[in-house]
Amino acid sequence: MSTTIHISNENETSLNNEKQNKPFPLFNVWYLISKHHEHDAKRVIHSIKVGTALVLVSLLYLLDPLFEQVGENAMWAIMTVVVVYDFYAGATLSKGLLRGIGTILGGGLGCLTAVLADKFGRTGNTIVVGNSIFIFGAVATYYRMIPSIKKRYDYGVMIFILTFNLVAVSGLRADKILELARERLTNIGMGFSVCIITSLLIFPMWASDELHHSTSSKFTKLAFCIEECMEAYFNVSEKEERKSINTSSCKTVLHSKSSDESLANFSRWEPWHGNFGFCYPWEKYLQIGEKLRELASIILSLQACIESPLQPSRTLQEPIKETCKNVGLSLGVTMRELGESIMKMRRGNEKLLVLPELQSTKLELTILSSSELQAFETVEALAVANFMFLVMAIVDKVKVLAKEVEELGEVADFQYK
Repeated sequence: MSTTIHISNENETSLNNEKQNKPFPLFNVWYLISKHHEHDAKRVIHSIKVGTALVLVSLLYLLDPLFEQVGENAMWAIMTVVVVYDFYAGATLSKGLLRGIGTILGGGLGCLTAVLADKFGRTGNTIVVGNSIFIFGAVATYYRMIPSIKKRYDYGVMIFILTFNLVAVSGLRADKILELARERLTNIGMGFSVCIITSLLIFPMWASDELHHSTSSKFTKLAFCIEECMEAYFNVSEKEERKSINTSSCKTVLHSKSSDESLANFSRWEPWHGNFGFCYPWEKYLQIGEKLRELASIILSLQACIESPLQPSRTLQEPIKETCKNVGLSLGVTMRELGESIMKMRRGNEKLLVLPELQSTKLELTILSSSELQAFETVEALAVANFMFLVMAIVDKVKVLAKEVEELGEVADFQYK
């Protein structure tokens, strides 16, 4: 008993056209080369910007009129540029602001501690300073280990601990401490200003753009992986060895969590630019990224199923071949549409078109897998059922992704196509 379910003529025609329009490997190679050169160009631009910032801030030392104003404290401006300057504008801005806030709070509390300690004499001074360092250091370190604080404010808490300890144990009088704090804050502000000017005004590298583009490109990467799995499973004869499946891009998506979280954190600090405002829903990008990683893990399981030594015969594969290959093409088209919707910030008709189509696809696969298990109660039939189960799991995950993209379009106010 065999059951073959056909997709409608209109959908079949669109899928065949998509297959014909599928990029050739040579195009993919040139695309990768162009992306590699683009990344190299960005690194060169960033290096030039850092060099320019260092030259500008070094003028505080090199030019006598400026050196007479700032003195030896100019080294704090240079140190600020070296420590604060980052590849992305949001990272530079966040580290600079956190450094300033941490320095002010740490210096202020350290100054108060030193003033209070002076009132208790020499022995009391040591006790007060020691207890203050222990309490503030322990409390700040505890809060530093809280995940939500560590992700966003770890650098600021570290600067607070460092500044508080340096000021509290300096042994200087209160008026000297205030003067020293003013001079150092001024020089840190100079270094931070140079960082902001060169980072935001000279070919700025936006973390928000990188997160937006990387999220949309993941859909295309996984679409290729799904199609390649389907081709590898069915396009092989009895005497041929099944070709290996390239899942490097799938693994790249699977290991992208830390990068996505860092980019989202930096994006929250960036000023309004392009289509990205101050309250842009970057958290939604992290949710979509999590669903994409779940989909990538299912695709890797599908790859393991396809490359398993236990494979069904051509007789068992033939009834499901046409439907599954069409499902693979349909999933590829859907994934690319979702990625393009994010890239162009356009809202499609996911609820009206994509979701019903995926629901129909899931129903076809369910009926087909049930008929296969009833017809062949063998180990090979179980291998086919395992393959069908993973394909249905992919369909379910793509449905979830379609809903997530639709919600992103609503909260981010994407324009309709």
